[in-house]
Amino acid sequence: MFLRRPWSRRVRVALACLLLGHAIPACALSVDASGLDEEQVSATRTLVDDVLPRLPRVWRDGLPPDLVLHWTDLPHDVQGRRVGRQILLDRALLAEWQAVDPSAVAGTRALAVRKALVHELAHAYDRAHGNVLSGDARLRDLAGWQRSVFRVAGRRSRNDFSTRSPDRYELARPSEFVAVNLEHYVLDADYACRRPALHRHFAAHFHEPIAAECAPGLPFLEADAARGDASLLALDPARVYQVDYLLAEGNTQAMSRWGHSMLRLVVCAPGRPPGPDCRLDLAHHRVLSFRAFVGDVQISGWRGLTGSYPSRLFLLPLDQVIEEYTKVELRGLQSVPLQLQREDIASLLERAAQLHWSYDGRYYFISNNCAVETWKLLHDGVPRLAGAPLASITPTGLLRNLEQAGIADRSPLVDADEARRLGYYFEPMSARYDALFEVARVALALPQRDAQAWLALPPGTRATWLAHADLKASAALLVLENAALRRQQLLLRDELKRRYLGRDVPEEAANAVQALRAWLGDTSFVSRPAELAPEGYGLPQSGERERIAADAQARVVRLRQDDAALRASLECWLPRDQRDALRGIQANVDAIGARLRALAAAGAS
Repeated sequence: MFLRRPWSRRVRVALACLLLGHAIPACALSVDASGLDEEQVSATRTLVDDVLPRLPRVWRDGLPPDLVLHWTDLPHDVQGRRVGRQILLDRALLAEWQAVDPSAVAGTRALAVRKALVHELAHAYDRAHGNVLSGDARLRDLAGWQRSVFRVAGRRSRNDFSTRSPDRYELARPSEFVAVNLEHYVLDADYACRRPALHRHFAAHFHEPIAAECAPGLPFLEADAARGDASLLALDPARVYQVDYLLAEGNTQAMSRWGHSMLRLVVCAPGRPPGPDCRLDLAHHRVLSFRAFVGDVQISGWRGLTGSYPSRLFLLPLDQVIEEYTKVELRGLQSVPLQLQREDIASLLERAAQLHWSYDGRYYFISNNCAVETWKLLHDGVPRLAGAPLASITPTGLLRNLEQAGIADRSPLVDADEARRLGYYFEPMSARYDALFEVARVALALPQRDAQAWLALPPGTRATWLAHADLKASAALLVLENAALRRQQLLLRDELKRRYLGRDVPEEAANAVQALRAWLGDTSFVSRPAELAPEGYGLPQSGERERIAADAQARVVRLRQDDAALRASLECWLPRDQRDALRGIQANVDAIGARLRALAAAGAS
């Protein structure tokens, strides 16, 4: 008796495809016809023929053999599952697909069915190749499962890239992230622009070309506190000549003792070709700064330790950062160039933009502070730095590691005078304040030894000297009084938050406090720009950018209108001594300004 060797399942499927007139790639997935009528079988084959050719060839050819599509009833929140060699799709999706008008197959209903099938085929491919994508360390970096600063093999944080997400299910675990993103890689023409780094990673894996027409520049919402403004900036990486590690030196405050880590972007002025002269274009330089955003109460050491504050990435004008640290906090700024190539800078800025729109982390004083966040940005944003031993929990430690790895170049700071002249070091204004005070001290025979002792006096005591100052001394004292005014305003802001944004609000202050809460809520978009773009995902594109810019400006106008009335209504709830101090400093500024103008006019005549 002759025994015929049975054909393999794959060969039988291929033959059936040829007999039915289908292309072989579209029959890599067979259909379980049990429980289906003829129309349902035909619709299912149409779906398979529609989806499989959309997949990259490497993906199609890499699917496991004998995959079978089966329709079944799944829980209401589940559209698909893979069990062994079976891909199970919810039967309700079949009805959706059958209802699709063949002339409008790009509609939302058709897209939902396609996405469900692509999602399960992504799982099938990934698992068939030993989690080749979901287990890829580089893809996990890009996806948001960031490495821990502590040197524990394989340890990663949770995924905090939770805003501007196409589907929050992607945050559940790396395998679901891969499946969700491959849906968009295959079916969304904008994916290359919205998530460019991930698109390049998938394209490289599947050996596919990259061709995308994207909105120009990388979008950032720029907060400018000095002007009380917020605007959308399209940053062109080609105009960024260099990136510096920007270190704010420490002070005696517990939360600032080890300094603050930032990255300075040396942006060239329009029309200037990238080169060393761009370092002189200070007005165009920007700073990337991770901050523990405190929108409700005064910063607390305990809350910083326990992760109660959001950690978010801000883009700030360099001059604002210089004023904040050198004039208000009296801390020096070291700007240390990093040895990065053009492609490194482009990749770093692209990662920064992704963080800016999608990252909503938690600030921990030890394990996820500014130094750790900056290290993770460099680690994930510049692939060649991923293997370098840079991790540190302190800003000074990160700088030291960057220097030891040959990435940070401190040589421009060796000559202190040259460093100040060329903008590699911005000295704290304490020395300048002392020099200005010395001018006034000599002219007026002031008994105080330095500027700090002078500013510690009550404003009324200082006022008695102002009327006797000459032109030079008046100019010096005006600078000092303005510095005192800025510091007093910041102190009072924190006092208001601490006193009136807690649980025990005086009944008589309730209306003012409610207005303050609303005002603070309206400023939250500055730290969380995704609030301005609730639709869409990833980097905003052209139409979204127009809406974001318009919404940001509308909010700024509203905040400006409310600011003066809010200050007036809240000022009466400040302690009397602090209220009197503020008014006294303001009176001093007005008085010395008027005297300065009068002396200048007299001198001119």
